[in-house]
Amino acid sequence: MTRARVAGSCLCGAIRFHIRPPTLFCGHCHCSLCRRSHGAGVVTWFAVPRGRFELEAGEADLRRYASSEHGTRSFCGRCGSSLFFESSSHPDRIDIVLANMEGPIDRPPQVHVYFDDRAPWVVAEDGLPRLGGTTGLEPIEPDSA
Repeated sequence: MTRARVAGSCLCGAIRFHIRPPTLFCGHCHCSLCRRSHGAGVVTWFAVPRGRFELEAGEADLRRYASSEHGTRSFCGRCGSSLFFESSSHPDRIDIVLANMEGPIDRPPQVHVYFDDRAPWVVAEDGLPRLGGTTGLEPIEPDSA
């Protein structure tokens, strides 16, 4: 059974989209690129297959920035809301900022990624797995985090 779609938008509402669960994952990213792009200590992302994402409005206001050799971040050109991340490493999916959704998705955050790159003032005591290393997805020993 496929759940109903979940709507999302930027702060000003110029860019509107929806997804259709199931999602692929949901996790907190601590990498320096996410922190600087969002002006936050951690950013919570989830992903869906491209076929489960639809941009409804705002294509003309969507701005894209190549933040790395493999990744592009998209944001609203009117209000500046960070919205999406697309990677040539995962061309079949789109990563979406959870905070821009107007309702719940099908899963809570499940993991911390790039945890060893976190801001020193971020405290995470939620018991979720912590991953890091070069890929951001390698298990971290509890004593080293």
